Amino acid sequence: MADFSQAFYAALSLIFSFDENLVDITLRSLYVTFCAVSLSCFIGLPAGAFLAVTNFKAKKIILAIIHGLMGLPPVVVGLCVYMLLSRSGPLGIFGLLFTPKAMILAQVIIITPIITTLTFQAITPLWHYYQDLLNSLDMNFPQKMKTLLWDGKNQLLTAALAGFGRGIGEVGALMIVGGNIDQVTRVLTTAITLETSRGDFALALALGFILIFITLLFSIFIYVFGNKRGAALW
Repeated sequence: MADFSQAFYAALSLIFSFDENLVDITLRSLYVTFCAVSLSCFIGLPAGAFLAVTNFKAKKIILAIIHGLMGLPPVVVGLCVYMLLSRSGPLGIFGLLFTPKAMILAQVIIITPIITTLTFQAITPLWHYYQDLLNSLDMNFPQKMKTLLWDGKNQLLTAALAGFGRGIGEVGALMIVGGNIDQVTRVLTTAITLETSRGDFALALALGFILIFITLLFSIFIYVFGNKRGAALW
């Protein structure tokens, strides 16, 4: 009990003193996840909207695949990205393995199905409601997509926040493709794993407190925006 108390107060001391190592790891975590969410939104928002407003034979199959990818084990994603970026892999010549770029790629693969699915769920009812109106205005397809995405911006922001929450807590894939290299690829989750194994519980707790704070903060945003229009995502 005494050891826990000492580690607890030492962790608080690290946080409130803005420990350089702690700040470095936190900022890198936020950078990797923000970049991954931005790329995932760039892919997932138009993809989800496209699936919501179009009908074609393979649509149900594609939706089933995307739903399935939401539950893809992160360590499998990490393994696939590792093989892709390794020296013997097809993209090995770019030297991206064990860099933040590799971590961003892994997170994009994990987050994009989530944002695509939530976008599809948000845009589908809007399309059913506005379909006749948009058709009567003789809008082309890009204009319809832009209008629907703008009208559903609150739900789409919630989708982005959900993706961020998923990405910031990722550890398995990032450990594989990033290597947890100090001042290069070490992020909150991988650092917690390392410091716990080292027995540095003060730093591990400090990192854990920051991760919990970030996760709670974005969970609050998800709740607020998810219920702004009286609709929850779960």
